[in-house]
Amino acid sequence: MATVKTKQTTASVGDFINSFADTDQKRKDAFELVDIISNFTGYEAKMWGPSIIGFGVYHYKSDKSKQEADWPLVAFSPRKAAISLYTYSNTEKNQGLLEKLGKFKKGKGCIYVKKLSDINVDILKEMIAETINFVETKYGKVS
Repeated sequence: MATVKTKQTTASVGDFINSFADTDQKRKDAFELVDIISNFTGYEAKMWGPSIIGFGVYHYKSDKSKQEADWPLVAFSPRKAAISLYTYSNTEKNQGLLEKLGKFKKGKGCIYVKKLSDINVDILKEMIAETINFVETKYGKVS
């Protein structure tokens, strides 16, 4: 069984954002996202691996393999090309919310936004709530 390499660390979220986000706008957006997601979910921001900021933890078990690990409930990373938002679960409700989110690109497991002002933060919060509901229904209460 393959081991998941991305694990929660004790690295500083603020230090990571200041050193990794490549523009002032991306730094501002990253700190704002930390506040938005922390306040909305009640979970403190923690580093996962070298470049993902995660909130909450659940124990993931793959339906397709024997892989399992702890994983952030929701997360993001202020990458060079765009901010990667790991806040989407492929539910009917979230599919409908995508239509109201704003300007983004959708990847296999995340949503890419150039800047936070391109999206509707209230819709993002609804998507986060739906993702939390999906994860807790599938895997049980998160911590």
